[in-house]
Amino acid sequence: MALLSAVATAILAVIIIAMLYFGREIFVPIALAILLSFVLAPLVEMLQGIHVPRGLAVVSVVILAFALIFAMGSLLATQLTQLAGDLPRYQSTISEKIHSFRDTKAGRGTLERASDMLKDLSKEIDKPKDAASAPASGSIASSNAPGPQAPVPVEVRQPDPGALESLRTLISPLVHPLATTGIIIIFVIFILLQREDLRNRLIRLAGSYDLQRTTAALDDAAARLSRLFLTQLIVNAAFGVVIGTGLWLIGVPSAILWGILAAVLRFVPYIGAVIAAAFPLALAVAVDPGWSMLLWTLALFLVVEPVVGHVIEPMVYGRSTGLSPVAVVASATFWTALWGPIGLVLATPLTVCLVVLGRHVERLEFLDVMFGDRPALSPPEIFYQRMLAGDPTEAAEKAEQFLKERSLASYYDEVALKGLQLAQADAERGALDPERLRKIRDAVSEFASDVSDQDDRPPAKADSTTDAEASSAVESVAENAAHENLPILSKEDLPPEWQGEHPVLCVAGRSLIDEAAAIMLAQLSTAHGLAARVEGAEALSTTNVFRLETAGVAVVCLVYLDASGPAHMRYSVRRLRRKLPKATIILGCWVKDIDPAALELLREGAKADLAAASLGEAVKLCIEATGVEDQRHAAFKQERSTTAAA
Repeated sequence: MALLSAVATAILAVIIIAMLYFGREIFVPIALAILLSFVLAPLVEMLQGIHVPRGLAVVSVVILAFALIFAMGSLLATQLTQLAGDLPRYQSTISEKIHSFRDTKAGRGTLERASDMLKDLSKEIDKPKDAASAPASGSIASSNAPGPQAPVPVEVRQPDPGALESLRTLISPLVHPLATTGIIIIFVIFILLQREDLRNRLIRLAGSYDLQRTTAALDDAAARLSRLFLTQLIVNAAFGVVIGTGLWLIGVPSAILWGILAAVLRFVPYIGAVIAAAFPLALAVAVDPGWSMLLWTLALFLVVEPVVGHVIEPMVYGRSTGLSPVAVVASATFWTALWGPIGLVLATPLTVCLVVLGRHVERLEFLDVMFGDRPALSPPEIFYQRMLAGDPTEAAEKAEQFLKERSLASYYDEVALKGLQLAQADAERGALDPERLRKIRDAVSEFASDVSDQDDRPPAKADSTTDAEASSAVESVAENAAHENLPILSKEDLPPEWQGEHPVLCVAGRSLIDEAAAIMLAQLSTAHGLAARVEGAEALSTTNVFRLETAGVAVVCLVYLDASGPAHMRYSVRRLRRKLPKATIILGCWVKDIDPAALELLREGAKADLAAASLGEAVKLCIEATGVEDQRHAAFKQERSTTAAA
């Protein structure tokens, strides 16, 4: 059944691509009209906001937009005509530069001599047979013999075309562009006039079973695309103005042409600016007898493009268009193959439309996964996948990036623990064999060793942090704020019963995944000054529990990622209590989205002293059990009261 569905999807994709290719004469104007409607929609809404009738607002905006487009096209035609007329003048400059470049070489190289030899040999091979084989005597004899007469050249002349034929010749090249422009204008007007009706039809296609969600998603997508395309148009137009002005000041001919070309080609990410720079650079070489114009032109593009791409664009509408680099290249190749040069310019806007729809329409989510720049896997999924692959190094690199903004406790609770919860779900449905489980446990142990040099202090914020950055940082730690600033204890501050080699004992409840979670808890506890060691689930058996080394243990953390065995928890706590009657037993039940009331019921049923729903909470309970914080608070209050009395 799955194979049949895949084949049907592939056939449908082939049909759609064939329709786009063979129907490009129709689909290209429609695509241009849709993109123009996204750009012009905010202007129409602005006019409606000042009580201009919708029809008048649409017609006015469309007329103004196409008037600007026609004016730009006329200017481009003028510039191209002027450039074509000036090109013969630049030929001598190019020839002089080539000769001067050759003169700078020390003699003629081997490759150049070989090239001349091949050219001479080619001339000999291509020489006509009669000219090469006829001897002198044969030529004299053949001159006396009668031969065929030389052919008489004939010239065919067409009659002068009439007035109607001349008019047809003049108009025929303009018919197709004018027809395409007319179709675009009509579509833009109707799209802007019928936006609500088109939206409703798209809602019906996308799914009318959830009108509120679908309507909100499509309205948000339309608003985002309108803002994005309008902002891109403004930024790219400003880029073209700066480039054109700079080229005019440098002295490059047809500066307006290159400015407009730079603005248009900049809609093509990564390579658009490079292509736009190639033409004025080549012209600078042809115009200037020296090299100063070339260097100034190159410097102009090297300065303006990074400033616009890395400074202005992030401030205006974010770091990128929301497309992955591979998607940009793939979409440019695909649309160029389908629709030619116009497809290259439209590739990014069209793909952005598809990605935005994929983010808001559930049935089209695969488009966001394929072309979007958001990670295909969430951080917990990446952690779990790396543990499955036995490659904790990449997970440690991701953790280091996370720790630049958050604490180690936050990473363990929000990423690593959730990754182990995914592993627990797979184990419960029988998808993980014992070998895989051991591989996950060993990878987590290696990962904990890799991050063991990281303390659990939250990263310090730079003094230059802006208010917006500060508020964003506060929001990012709000979820786990209680475990974001846990104190780090020193051995000298601990009570005597806590100064053993390993005052914290982390014991796995039932499985190797529980042991992996216990390893993370032990590493986090050690990072806070409470040295810990780990015991596997086999240590809880009746035979092994009495062999358990418990010297210097003050707290036992019993770790479970599965709440389906309350009886197992109860018997485990009972055995640990017999072995360690004075130790504090903390039940760590780290089930996904566990309710606090359910956790308390498990604690009461197991007769544990305390219960924790996360690693950070378990470490916090361990720190509180030492009593060090209470002593610090008491000393602080005593100091304040003494100061006040003085």
